[in-house]
Amino acid sequence: MIMRTLSLLLLALSLAWAGCMDPNTPITRTPARDADTLRIATYNIEDVRTAALLDANHPRLKAAAARVQRLRPDILLLNEIAYDEPGAPDVPPEAEAGQNGQRFADNFLAVAQGPDLQPIRYHAFTAPSNTGQHSGLDLNRDGRITPNYPPLPPLPADGQPNRQTEAGRAYGDDSWGFGTYPGQYGMVLLVREGLEILHDSARTFQHLHWERMPAALQPALPDSTPWYDIDTWQRFPLSSKSHWDVPVRLPGGAILHVFASHPTPPAFDGEEERNKRRNHDEIRFWSDYLNGAAYIVDDQGNLGGYHGAHPFVILGDLNADPDEGSSIDDPIGTFLLSHDRINGTVAPQADDAGQTAFPDLDPDDTARWGRRVDYVLPSTDVEVLASGVWRPAAEGLQVSDHFPVWLDAVFDAVSIPPAPADTLSPDDPGF
Repeated sequence: MIMRTLSLLLLALSLAWAGCMDPNTPITRTPARDADTLRIATYNIEDVRTAALLDANHPRLKAAAARVQRLRPDILLLNEIAYDEPGAPDVPPEAEAGQNGQRFADNFLAVAQGPDLQPIRYHAFTAPSNTGQHSGLDLNRDGRITPNYPPLPPLPADGQPNRQTEAGRAYGDDSWGFGTYPGQYGMVLLVREGLEILHDSARTFQHLHWERMPAALQPALPDSTPWYDIDTWQRFPLSSKSHWDVPVRLPGGAILHVFASHPTPPAFDGEEERNKRRNHDEIRFWSDYLNGAAYIVDDQGNLGGYHGAHPFVILGDLNADPDEGSSIDDPIGTFLLSHDRINGTVAPQADDAGQTAFPDLDPDDTARWGRRVDYVLPSTDVEVLASGVWRPAAEGLQVSDHFPVWLDAVFDAVSIPPAPADTLSPDDPGF
């Protein structure tokens, strides 16, 4: 009890100090505990191409890696790193698919990005994304089908993302998830050495059909005419990228499930609201998953939602703010913050220095354009010690239009024993 009180006192002092320091200084880690104390973070690093990851001197990625090395998360979800499938732009012809996450880890994070920074070694999990996967159909109903993506221009010298072109948008609008080439805007989960990704037990939901969801918000015109014909609707995936359930074994033996996704923005559509409705249902998926909904089937053909007793954390750029924005019917508040298995009271905020650096933003805004869209939402059985939105000031080169969001939490291996191996098999419908 004395040690616990001392740890919490040290935490309070460290956070008070953090509020006064230069926001470019590393965020003080929560004092170590007997159980696993981890920092978990999500960061949308904005449209990273394979070509950039192959360039170890890429200025924006070096700056992004410096951010990560200052924050030093144990588990990190990165949004908007391209999934490098064979034949996609920039991908070496002899390369194995799905290496971009490890490329970022090895080429940037495993190399100190400043004299005061230390490298971090991570293992990566990634999987294919629906972004830029062409449907062969006129999904945006503009009277034309654009089946071929245009050649990508060279990387800008300043390290910023390429600007979209009209030809690229035409291709993306007819893809199952918007992307101007296959794999754009993918996801990567990074787990530091000492933690184990249980790859064989991960579940992905890239191909789950939207129409399987009961009472799905099917896009329709104001007169109730469906936007998609029956054949298209029956083929249409719910996920604009994918949804993942990735179990991670912690050093003390506990298992944490990472629920990762990046729903489409509730924008860039018309009166049919196809993106707004999809965003709503992509977020709703996690509530249904926790409720064990029978309609859910993963990419391996296993039925059912999450029935496990292990703790979990929902990570990602969910493209919805519970207080403002263009979302339909507040899916964050309706399905996540109010769910009885999710700790919806965790609302990371910028510290005093970060708020001073960006005075036009609300303290909980995670994007430069003024919304809370990035989330680290733990299950109710997780002990949360601290959380924050990190807004580095005087950053020179802008890394992203989002800020890292982090949370420090405790996972007690005594109260959360490792599950027997048979419960971790994706062949078990209850997994």
